[in-house]
Amino acid sequence: MKIAIAGGHGQIALLTTKLLSASGHEVWGITRNPDHGADIEEAGGQPLVLDLEKSDSEQLASELSSRSIEAVVFAAGSGPGSTAERKLTVDRDGAVLLADAAWRAGASRYVLISSMGADSFDPDSDDVFQVYLRAKSEADAAVRASELDWTIVRPGGLTDDAATGSVTLAEETGRGSIPRADVAWIVTQLLTTGDAVHRQFEAISGPTPIAEALRAL
Repeated sequence: MKIAIAGGHGQIALLTTKLLSASGHEVWGITRNPDHGADIEEAGGQPLVLDLEKSDSEQLASELSSRSIEAVVFAAGSGPGSTAERKLTVDRDGAVLLADAAWRAGASRYVLISSMGADSFDPDSDDVFQVYLRAKSEADAAVRASELDWTIVRPGGLTDDAATGSVTLAEETGRGSIPRADVAWIVTQLLTTGDAVHRQFEAISGPTPIAEALRAL
């Protein structure tokens, strides 16, 4: 399978690239910084240098089509310390842009990494975190309304711990944390099995093996 990951230099993206490439899949990491290409290549992928904030759907679709991309992952984020404006232009608009471009390019599978509690934002608040939650919620809604074979993963607090291989997945899990490495395993499983199409769920560490938890959805 040929897969493009937006936010290709992020920690979850690089971990996912390693897992997918080790299984023989072709992975393109979308990054705006050409200096990040070496890290993507080290993980087994190939860099696709493109700035989502400066691109349009037609341009991105052309890049995906030229590489015969079959599935896309949105793992991009504006990052800590970014402005409320960039929460909207990256976390929301970037995810929507990727969905539209994927549809144009005929890449039907879309896995979106969102955030636990995305729908709990205060619509009257200008607080950066509240805008971040709003951005994630609105991106999720737009992707759910698309014609793609989408899955939306809403992880709890992210840690750098080693993967456990076991999780709790549910529409609402309650608060909890999860290693980024386990999120990467979830994304890999979603892409390679086709599990949980048109499902949105929260993910935290728990007692159930990832493959089993996804099948149960």
